[in-house]
Amino acid sequence: MNASVLQISVGLPRDEEWAGKLKRTAIDKRAVTDPVVVRRLGIVGDQVADTVHHGGADMAVYAFAREDLDRWERELGAPIRNGAFGENLTTVGIDVNEALVGERWRIGEVLLEIAKVRIPCNVFKNWMGLGGYDDTAWVRRFTADQRPGPYLRVLEEGRMRAGDEIVVEHRPEHGVTVSHMFRALTTEQHLAPDLLAIEGLAESVRARIMG
Repeated sequence: MNASVLQISVGLPRDEEWAGKLKRTAIDKRAVTDPVVVRRLGIVGDQVADTVHHGGADMAVYAFAREDLDRWERELGAPIRNGAFGENLTTVGIDVNEALVGERWRIGEVLLEIAKVRIPCNVFKNWMGLGGYDDTAWVRRFTADQRPGPYLRVLEEGRMRAGDEIVVEHRPEHGVTVSHMFRALTTEQHLAPDLLAIEGLAESVRARIMG
């Protein structure tokens, strides 16, 4: 199976009492069937609510694999729709967590580069509970899975649509995968120095490592 985008999803912020201290969230992403325009800060028609912890050039687009949603379906015992984890790109046919940080994907006209990883929060936990899933210790369980999906920066703007192939145009040589970065920032912080080998490492990640 060729790697491709199964669904593109976008959402706008809305006020919600369950959405943490900010009481505002855009985690509810819904499918877009027409082609979308992707700019440096993300997909046109998509926004973030918490601009301190989300969004920006290094978190412009979030990808999560349909294969990982399928695993969570089995774990949770209930269907999970594409976009339900707040992802913009639901992928198929590519292991997004074994992809390398700095790996570049061509999707339609757009060139994306893996920059960061998703760190789960209580808004995500509450969202899962609202959807009828067992959200008991959700942050801990999602963290233990070590398959968070990557955030991507936009190197070349343009248009893409659901069904577009994901073409890997560049793989760096450092060997640091999405899962490796996630472990280094969460449960295995002794791995953090490994991240310094990444050319173009997100400044927020570098600052976190350096203290």
